[in-house]
Amino acid sequence: MSLKRKVSAEKAGQNTGKTVLELYPSKHNCRNSEGSFIRLKDGRIMFAYSRFGGDGGHDSSPACIAARYSDDGGLAWTAKDRILVKKNDDNNVMSVTLLRLQDGRIALFYLRRGIWPEMRLAVRFSSDEGETWTEPSFCINAPGYYVVNNDRVIQTSTGRLIVPAAFHRCKKIPGSMRFEDGGFDGRAISIFFLSDDAGATWREAKDWCVCTEDRRSAGLQEPGVVELEDGRLFAYARTGLGCQYGMYSCDQGETWSVPAPTQFLAPCSPLSIKRIPSNGALLAVWNDKAEKYGLPEPKDGSWGRTPLVMAVSYDEGVSWTKHRVLESESDHGYCYIAIHFTDDDHVLLAYCAGGLDTGCVLNMLRIRRISLAGL
Repeated sequence: MSLKRKVSAEKAGQNTGKTVLELYPSKHNCRNSEGSFIRLKDGRIMFAYSRFGGDGGHDSSPACIAARYSDDGGLAWTAKDRILVKKNDDNNVMSVTLLRLQDGRIALFYLRRGIWPEMRLAVRFSSDEGETWTEPSFCINAPGYYVVNNDRVIQTSTGRLIVPAAFHRCKKIPGSMRFEDGGFDGRAISIFFLSDDAGATWREAKDWCVCTEDRRSAGLQEPGVVELEDGRLFAYARTGLGCQYGMYSCDQGETWSVPAPTQFLAPCSPLSIKRIPSNGALLAVWNDKAEKYGLPEPKDGSWGRTPLVMAVSYDEGVSWTKHRVLESESDHGYCYIAIHFTDDDHVLLAYCAGGLDTGCVLNMLRIRRISLAGL
């Protein structure tokens, strides 16, 4: 059976879940985008996301970190936002990761954007389930423009915290972020920042990764990382070459293999991978090729980020199966995934889901709840 027919057959009987929350833009709230989940000790789920004000919606527009809560496994959500991190003196704050540390605290990671070209990851900690937070400290010591996607920071089995970051150069005197002005270099190198004392101090790994095949467009952008059962780390990054590139570390992120193409065909849009607690398999969510599923090609307004697909691997990423098409509107884009597994064998996926009707891929946020039965 051809791959196209096989995947289409899987799609016919698949469970794509249901939408449980949508946050649309409004006059004074121009964009709601990328977020992260965490389960609190009282059983509630907290979802934090980037909430942009005003009428802009660009990454550099004013924004804060807001939160919603669910007390029924993600079926229903509070109607009002709680602001976790205000804009304060930063240009904005965005791209949040919530992480339960091995010592029981909650870590809140987010990007702090200063005067161009300054953007670095900061972290705050909570010992009272998110009621109060410590003052922020930087995870990246050197100044520069570092992109760290939402829901990306991990703590490995050894206790090491790992921040996967994409470093972009500023190619001329600060003053313009416009690509056409040459102020921003879209080509990224992947750098990993490590902490072995639960986030008290940070250092750059001994190695960094570059894509020698993509010297003119994207490089290795928006990296992520997952720990494998044998202790190795698998990192992945989006490229302008039609697929995700991957690299491995055998020493907990200090050094990495040469980046190489993976089987994840994709536009220049991020991939996300996490391990399913109930069965140990890996779950991947990304923008696959529409033609594999017999779907229309992406249209204007989608940024090429459709369809949104998930699949599982039972052999630590060697092969992927059980493909499900989650979203497939050709004039919408779906990206910047947050993944959270519930106690009743469901997964919550939060992602940007805007398009032609909302004005931008990034300005509308959707949470989908999907059964993992059959996986």
